[in-house]
Amino acid sequence: MSEAEESKALQVANWLTEKAVGGVGPLSSAEDLALEYLNDSNYEDNDKRVDSLINWETSKNFSTGFITGLGGFATLPVAIPASLGASWVLQARMAAAIARIYGHDLNEERVKTLILCVIIGQDIKEVCKQAGIKIGTKLTYVAIRKLPSEVLKRINQAVGFRLITKAGEKGIINLTKLVPVVGGVVGGTFDAVTCRITAKAAREAFRQK
Repeated sequence: MSEAEESKALQVANWLTEKAVGGVGPLSSAEDLALEYLNDSNYEDNDKRVDSLINWETSKNFSTGFITGLGGFATLPVAIPASLGASWVLQARMAAAIARIYGHDLNEERVKTLILCVIIGQDIKEVCKQAGIKIGTKLTYVAIRKLPSEVLKRINQAVGFRLITKAGEKGIINLTKLVPVVGGVVGGTFDAVTCRITAKAAREAFRQK
């Protein structure tokens, strides 16, 4: 990547985590979303809370008007369709809320990096490779947590570049290699199937063992 590309890639990554954690438009912050479940004593444990959160988030159908009407998407650092940027934020916000329910600090850089990793799913191995990072043949989120801050920044940058690249390949509907997008932004609708893919990855990344 050129210096300009590196800068834009990092801007995209930072923008995504900022909107996911802090909220955007009518969407509350990930912290507030998580607290709705943490403050509800009807749940037996955090696993039940996360199950309920996932079921609720995947039951939503976001129309094109809702997605493009979300405030803040005009501030995207690169020319990415608003519907695609909104889909990423919705999924990242859910992942961040799962992280918070499991006791993670959303202000920690490692947590933000893991949120980005969850969004791109199976592409994370290739992203780490491009960033010059070797984590072994079987990538574990635990390994990413142990990386120093400078390496985390390189991962964030590589993720941002991957998102930009995929957004420009053959239109939104053909993003079949990017998990959890997988063509899920069709007509501006948030795909429940891809949401569950993100949720599964987030549970794996953040569940305290």
